[in-house]
Amino acid sequence: MAIPWQVLDQFTTEDEGILELRQRGEGDYLITVGSQVLMNSKAQRSEIALGKLGCHDLRNHPKPKVLVGGLGMGITLRAVLDTLPDTAEVTVAELNPVIRQWCLKFLSKLTDGAASDPRVNIEIIDVIELIRKTSAAHFDAIILDLYRGPHPQTDPQHDPIYGSRSIARSYAAIKPGGTFSIWGENPDPNFENRLRAAGFLVRCERPGKGGYRHAVWVATKDDKTLKNSPQQQRRDA
Repeated sequence: MAIPWQVLDQFTTEDEGILELRQRGEGDYLITVGSQVLMNSKAQRSEIALGKLGCHDLRNHPKPKVLVGGLGMGITLRAVLDTLPDTAEVTVAELNPVIRQWCLKFLSKLTDGAASDPRVNIEIIDVIELIRKTSAAHFDAIILDLYRGPHPQTDPQHDPIYGSRSIARSYAAIKPGGTFSIWGENPDPNFENRLRAAGFLVRCERPGKGGYRHAVWVATKDDKTLKNSPQQQRRDA
């Protein structure tokens, strides 16, 4: 007989309904909203890959600065911290303070205390608003682990997260040589084209073998891309 789920905590959101954290065994958690499962601690291979791929090139960096958009269960954050050196500075942008409390309390053992790591500063803010306020070339990596990724119906210009204007702001906030990594449910060629149009070099990974495989985009802003970007060409003219 299957172990029943126990509701550890819940709260009502303004737009999505009741958000719940459930557990039914050691290390077995769900975050749900209404009847929809947002996150499952037993199915996190793409989130782990996102954190590792997004910070892979920063392993030997003297003091990398990384922004993670979305805390969730802290799985991606744990992968980020496992990849980065002890000197890293990691900012996490999370909309809901209750999610932060869940990670500090109920989910702390699951992630080996990722949310309370001394390298981490969790800000209760929309990640896009934080990026908007960030000075140019500030972060070595930006990682977006939001529960809705880009998809074919995304408004290509005006979507507040995955549209061209928002991508341009992320591009500006990343240092040359830095990376912009994004989680999504499925590959989206139009989103990849928007990333390339902004000046990124892009690849899409499909972590794991078998089963449902999500998409992880890794977009690089390297020196060559920066020199050949339309923005730089206008400045050089």
